[in-house]
Amino acid sequence: MRDITIKITGKQVYDGSEEDQMEFVTDGRLYQRNGYCYLVYDESEISGMEGLKTTLRFNDKSLKMKRIGKDGPQSELYFEEGKRFSSSYMTPEGSLGIEVLTTAVRNLVDKEAGKGRLDVEYDVSLDGMAEGRNRITIDLM
Repeated sequence: MRDITIKITGKQVYDGSEEDQMEFVTDGRLYQRNGYCYLVYDESEISGMEGLKTTLRFNDKSLKMKRIGKDGPQSELYFEEGKRFSSSYMTPEGSLGIEVLTTAVRNLVDKEAGKGRLDVEYDVSLDGMAEGRNRITIDLM
């Protein structure tokens, strides 16, 4: 297990509105197991999910994100290019149905060095109330 610093940048555009961008830097841990890399970090007040622990499991083709709080699992999303995934997603306001269609997953992480970039682009629908395009970029430093 390796301690690393990560920068997470999220870009969102919903229903023709202007692009919204969020960025934060935090410490995390990176390790490998059974052909996957795992990145674990604590969410912060900036992300609006303070108190949750996020685990990212990724390889060259996919990324699975799982958030866990003191009361157990909060949300889980799966991204694989060309695939659709439906789930419930916990927000500070409550649970929403979410559907994602992943358009791109790029893994440029050097597992041995513990540095690089993960980039995921996807279309999202939130309980049919909002639809948009999102991009998450995770830089491992």
